[in-house]
Parts: sequence; C-alpha cells; structure tokens
Amino acid sequence: MSDESLVKQGVAKGTSMGGAVLLVTVGLLEFFQGISAIAKDDVIVVGIEYTYKFDVTAWGWFHLVFGVIVAAVGVALFTGATWARVGAMVLCAVSIFVNFLWLPYYPLWAITIIALNAVVIWAVATWNPDEA
Repeated sequence: MSDESLVKQGVAKGTSMGGAVLLVTVGLLEFFQGISAIAKDDVIVVGIEYTYKFDVTAWGWFHLVFGVIVAAVGVALFTGATWARVGAMVLCAVSIFVNFLWLPYYPLWAITIIALNAVVIWAVATWNPDEA
C-alpha cells in the first residue's frame, strides 16, 4: 500500500470516527428537538408559506424517532461494521433531504447539517477498516 493511500485511509478513519461522534450528537439533538416540538409546538415559527410546509408536531415526532435511530447507528459506527457504515450513509442522505424540507424553519442550521452530512458520507464511503 502506498504512503498516499495510508494517509487517505488515516484521514478517512479519523473523519469516520468524528462522523460517529457527530451522528450520536445529532441523534441526541434531534431527539430533544422532537420533544420540544411535541411539547410546545408554538416555539418554532415559519415566516413565509412554503409548498412543503408541515405540522410542527408531526415534525417533532419524526425528529424524535429519527434521533434515536441516528444515535444508535452512530454508536455502532464506532465498530466499523459494514451495516453501520451503510446505515450511516443512508441516514445522512435522508437527513440531507429532511433538512432541505426544514429550510423554512431554520435555514442556517439546515444548511450546516446538510454540509456535515456530506462530510460524513464521504468519510464513511472512503474508509476501509481492513486497510487501516
């Protein structure tokens, strides 16, 4: 294996472990965001009428369940298991789509999460635990 490949794998492994930490953190934040939206859904305000506007309580339930799943896959990603890597990529792709729909509610936060999900997808797809 070349030195360039070793460096690439080291960066990918480090970023994947960082992605695992991010997935666990995002999962917990999504969970608490869901609780907040369910308990008091008048906290989140949308200024403009968008085509894809949803009920905030429904978003809350989605974020609650999605948060638990994301955190669980984030914990499993620490092992480097293939199913956890595939699951992380699928969840990040779903999260990119969901955060696109979340743009009317919190645009800056949604764009930030979309960018972080793209980094996690790259890292998990590039990392080969057998070579590292």
